[in-house]
Amino acid sequence: MNNLIVVSNPANWPISIPNAMLVSAKDYLTDLNLSQMRNVRVYNLCRSFRYQSLGYYVSLLAAARGHHPLPNVMTIQDMKNQSMIRFVSDELDELIQKSLASLVTERFVLSIYFGRNLAKKYDRLSRYLYNMFPSPSLRAYFVYQQKWQLQNIMPVPAKDIPEEHFAFLHEVAVSHFSGKRVSTLKRSTFRYDLAILVDPAEEEPPSNERAIQKFVKAAESLGIYAETITREDSGRLLEYDALFIRETTSVHHHTYRLARRAEAEGMAVIDDPQSILRCTNKVYLAELLQKNRIRTPQTWILHRDNKNHLMKTLPYPCILKQPDSSFSQGVLRVDQADQFQEEAGRLLEKSELVIAQAYVPTPFDWRIGILEDQPIFVCKYYMAGRHWQIIRRDAKGRIYEGKSDTLPVSEVPPAILSEALKATRLIGNGLYGVDVKEIDGQPYIIEVNDNPNVDAGVEDRIMGDDLYRHVMQVFLNRIERGKKPV
Repeated sequence: MNNLIVVSNPANWPISIPNAMLVSAKDYLTDLNLSQMRNVRVYNLCRSFRYQSLGYYVSLLAAARGHHPLPNVMTIQDMKNQSMIRFVSDELDELIQKSLASLVTERFVLSIYFGRNLAKKYDRLSRYLYNMFPSPSLRAYFVYQQKWQLQNIMPVPAKDIPEEHFAFLHEVAVSHFSGKRVSTLKRSTFRYDLAILVDPAEEEPPSNERAIQKFVKAAESLGIYAETITREDSGRLLEYDALFIRETTSVHHHTYRLARRAEAEGMAVIDDPQSILRCTNKVYLAELLQKNRIRTPQTWILHRDNKNHLMKTLPYPCILKQPDSSFSQGVLRVDQADQFQEEAGRLLEKSELVIAQAYVPTPFDWRIGILEDQPIFVCKYYMAGRHWQIIRRDAKGRIYEGKSDTLPVSEVPPAILSEALKATRLIGNGLYGVDVKEIDGQPYIIEVNDNPNVDAGVEDRIMGDDLYRHVMQVFLNRIERGKKPV
């Protein structure tokens, strides 16, 4: 990777860094040799990022040239968006309060260089802000109003870096450009790099550890260097050519933001942000499937105005689903009207709309795994013992799962496969898990999941290691399509 530090005036950049070339903004924009360089990361420290300024054009044209700018235009716009600032402040609220608890002032400014701060106690907060607003130098402004809140954040041009910060800037910049975080020698033997996003603390991740290692091995067999990253590594996203999310996704979550950033940078990404957006909201799915005449159990969209009417007219038992439910959580069976009244009221406190669905008992659910409009695995997930779902949680939070069978695709009833494929075509061209109930030979789509489970010992029982290689081959194809000149 070629590293370019781009500044308005090189005389304002106080340090010399190995493995990085210092160039002026005008040279970067006009020098043909620089524009034709490949495999470039651009660290933009220009004087201004206002619309149509030199700094703005450096990031804009870097993206057009296939270079990787920090910050990119999307990040520049996010830093100007007060709604985004408030969202970040709310999301990081606990960390902000903990990090700034000892301060006695009402205002605080945090200087961040390559995700680091001079005071080690602010490093974690600095890293999270850097991950959300990737930029080589940042200045975050906090104000105390009953509690600490992020008021503003902006990139810091080279000329505005205080002299007393030069030594620290040199230290973290040298560390950043040294590439010591991963084995540079090992990565250099591969054509492409893949980041696999995981959460080591997640109790029910989409892939178990053995499956993750099989994905890594399959990627390497195709010339792709693959490694796991976590949320705290997300500032390194642009080091990679592709992103594979193996952490439970949500729209109001870093998984969605990272997918969005990866897609904006032209990276191959699964799950893509559109799939996350469409699959993680059950209300959207219900409307989409009904409109396109995909067979589902009878479904109603519940809101405050029709709650009392539905309470009297729904068949019992019935199912209530919060819109962003996953892994059987946020999905309830209600057996009578007074229980419906209580549970529906509770769910409507969190969301203006909730799904109510006819209860359709079956001994198992079909799960059809689909990637790029092709079925890649098929499972029967059986209901947990003495329970109506495939996962049962007891009062102590312990989890019990029903058994599962994995079948060859050829053994699945054609109507099941056909309806599952019709449903995923409404979503996109990514990796999906379609849950289907079979009643009297007829398929009923329960939901389409992005980020489906791929666990070693379950979904791979038929294809074995070929399943992981197939997924990695899709990544390779997408990366290579993205690298071709338009």
